[in-house]
Amino acid sequence: MNFQRGRGFDEPEINLIPLIDVLLVIIIFLMLTTTYAKFSGLEINLPTADSTRQGEQPNEVNIAVTATGQVLVDKTPLVVTDIRSISEALRRAAGDRTDPLIVISADAKATHQSVIDVMQAAQAAGYPHISFATQSPP
Repeated sequence: MNFQRGRGFDEPEINLIPLIDVLLVIIIFLMLTTTYAKFSGLEINLPTADSTRQGEQPNEVNIAVTATGQVLVDKTPLVVTDIRSISEALRRAAGDRTDPLIVISADAKATHQSVIDVMQAAQAAGYPHISFATQSPP
C-alpha cells in the first residue's frame, strides 16, 4: 500500500567523494607512520682450504698469533707485541730476502686487533704480500 501517491521513490546512492577522501587520509597516515629500516650488512664469503697443504716456500715468513695475543715470528716469541717491535722482527726474519710472503696463522680465539697489528707491522716493514693460513675441517 502506497499512502504517498504524489511523492516519488528515491533510489539509494553511494557518494564516492567522501569515501575517496577518507581512503587518502588513511594512506597518508600510513605513509607518515611507517618506518623504512634498511639493514646494512657486509656479506663475506670466507675461503675454504680443501686442497692439501703444500710444503713451505723458502721465501715466506711465518707469524703465529696465539689466543692470548702473543706473537711468534718464525717460532720465536716476541716480548713486546706493538707494531714497531713486530715490524723489526719481520725485517730480521726476512733477512736479505726480497719481497717475502708473510703467512699469518692466527688462533681462532685470537683478537681481531692482534691480527690487524701484525698486518700493519708487515705494511710498515714494506712487505705487501700477506697470506692467511687455514685449517681444513675434520
